Amino acid sequence: MNAPLTHHSPRPERHPGLLPPGRIALVTGASRGLGRAVAHRLRTDGCHVYLNYAHDDAAAADAVEAAAGLPGSTTPVKGDIRSADFLEGLLDRIRDDHGQLDILVHNAATMHPMLPVAPEVAPLFDEIALALNPLLHGAATVAKLMPEGGRVVAVSGNGAFEVIPHYLATGVAKAALENLVRYLAVDLAPFGITVNAVSTHLLDKGEHTSNPAIAGLLASRTPNGRLTRPEDVADVIALLCAPEAAWIQGQVVVADGGLGLRA
Repeated sequence: MNAPLTHHSPRPERHPGLLPPGRIALVTGASRGLGRAVAHRLRTDGCHVYLNYAHDDAAAADAVEAAAGLPGSTTPVKGDIRSADFLEGLLDRIRDDHGQLDILVHNAATMHPMLPVAPEVAPLFDEIALALNPLLHGAATVAKLMPEGGRVVAVSGNGAFEVIPHYLATGVAKAALENLVRYLAVDLAPFGITVNAVSTHLLDKGEHTSNPAIAGLLASRTPNGRLTRPEDVADVIALLCAPEAAWIQGQVVVADGGLGLRA
């Protein structure tokens, strides 16, 4: 009988090759955190990754350097993914460079803390725009640019269905994003493209965790005793991008280590 895992247990060895090599991927919000982990994971399977980021040149350069030596390649692309003009230009560039886009992972997000009794309209709509615009503006182009077997994965969070203090704007934006995923899944299915979302909880940021007390509480409530790591979620996203995931369509897959099972 195997010994139970603990939060000190190392991650199992990953076996490259989940995805066919040479796929072209675009990951938004990819210079740090979960987006960086996704870009790194796709590189492991030999993807050419367009690493989109908004501001932090140093973080983007570090993400590219960290992936050096992996199969695949990375092209950093700086720009505001909310902008329809920027997005169309980026998709045109990908078409010119490679002729197609196989994987789109929409991770870019921001957070403006606010309460329902004192909402700030401008930041609220800023978050909604960042959550929805890339998929709304890009859907028609993606339908033409992606071959059969294309994959679109959006990143959501538990705030889409749970009330979290100060999380109004992000929760509303993520709830709208999950609904958009369902509509796009139906519209893009005839093209052989799947559209899904992955939802997670507070991620383990190590020494950069902003609230260690909350992090410790959530870790203790997770069945295997630790917070979800960015790499855990990146692996689930890679699974949804695999050819074998072709019959998963319009779903929100929860990757929280079972935290949401606790009453």
